[in-house]
Amino acid sequence: MGTIYKRGEVFWIKYYRHGKPYRESAKSIKEGDAKRLLKNREGEISQGKLPGFYFDRVTFEDLSGDFLRDRRNQRAK
Repeated sequence: MGTIYKRGEVFWIKYYRHGKPYRESAKSIKEGDAKRLLKNREGEISQGKLPGFYFDRVTFEDLSGDFLRDRRNQRAK
């Protein structure tokens, strides 16, 4: 179970995963957007996923390109 609260004009959410509290901005001044985000995060937790992290969006080409770029930068130093 999580909570919704305001900081200034923006709504924030607070939820728990494995007993540890997590806070996240809803980046919206609408309470409905915060409720939707909180419901989404709680659903991700119940499915065993890391809330807010989408590992399947990274392609092998992105990772390999970043790795090679990093290696070239390390050699240049």
